Amino acid sequence: MNDTFQSAGAVASNVVNRWAWWRAALSGNFGPIHSEPQQGYYRVRGKDGQWEPVAIWVDEGGAWLAYRSGREVRDVEQLWTYACRFPIEHAVYEKAMVGGGFDDEPPAPIGDNSGDIDPFEALRIEYLGEKEQAEEFMKQPVKTQAQADKVAIWSKRLTTIKTKAEGLHKVEKQPHLDAGRAVDDKWRDLKSEPDELAKQLKAHIKPFLQEQIRAEEDRQRKAREEADRIRREADEARIAAEKAMAKKVADGISDAAAIQEHNNRMAEAERQARAAEQEAEARKVNAGRTGARVSMRTVKVGVVTDYAKAAAALVGMRHKDLIEIIDKLAQRAATAGMPFDGMEIKEEERVV
Repeated sequence: MNDTFQSAGAVASNVVNRWAWWRAALSGNFGPIHSEPQQGYYRVRGKDGQWEPVAIWVDEGGAWLAYRSGREVRDVEQLWTYACRFPIEHAVYEKAMVGGGFDDEPPAPIGDNSGDIDPFEALRIEYLGEKEQAEEFMKQPVKTQAQADKVAIWSKRLTTIKTKAEGLHKVEKQPHLDAGRAVDDKWRDLKSEPDELAKQLKAHIKPFLQEQIRAEEDRQRKAREEADRIRREADEARIAAEKAMAKKVADGISDAAAIQEHNNRMAEAERQARAAEQEAEARKVNAGRTGARVSMRTVKVGVVTDYAKAAAALVGMRHKDLIEIIDKLAQRAATAGMPFDGMEIKEEERVV
């Protein structure tokens, strides 16, 4: 009879001990992990990244059984190697088995797995589902570790959507890029070589035009001198004639023909003076014809003589482009831990 009680007690103890490793693991006390499974409730990640409930136990005949999301798994040892580090309470297992999910896991993403939908539409539907659920979740503050874990997993899933979108975008755009490059290659020489040759021709004619400019400047100088002489003589002649006419009038001598001749001489002198002044005006030095001319032009070119002073002046003016460049360089220096004069490295907490 004592043997009977001892056998029953041993069996009961063995049954209890079968759950011992799992119970200890729930508390964070993982014992040695071997290839032999340990009876209990666990969870593993599916191909879609979602947790799936797992149950592992020994049947009455001593054979190992395992179920994953309600489906029997034949290779219990392989499932055990994936699930052993993720024990869960029995109540959590039961909740997940009836579709309640896990408290630290966002709801399963919404999508279309039919395979017939356009990849863009499928990913857009998935994102809109995530967006709707995430925005609803963010209406309340995060107060528990499980909720914080949800945020981390959600962020990862959204980043995965972004990565997929970048990949699909690249695949869809690549043929257009290739076609664009082919068109660019086809026309590149005809776009660049004529322009380069035209620049070479303009450089070739530059000495001639410069010589023409010098000749024109010399012509203008001489023409101005001649115009000044003619204007001066015309003014002197006008003044002398006006004095002579005034004397005749004072002496009572009136000669209509002489007056007319005087006026004609004055008009001719004025015409010659103006013609000389027009001759002294600058003439454009160019080559070619209308619509196809080349000429010399004076342009303004900025030359930096002191970069430190120039940079200081631009910073003083709060020049937008320079400020953006300095900010980028400061961030690089901060990342490398090598600050330069005029900046400092501050530590800032960010959720990553």
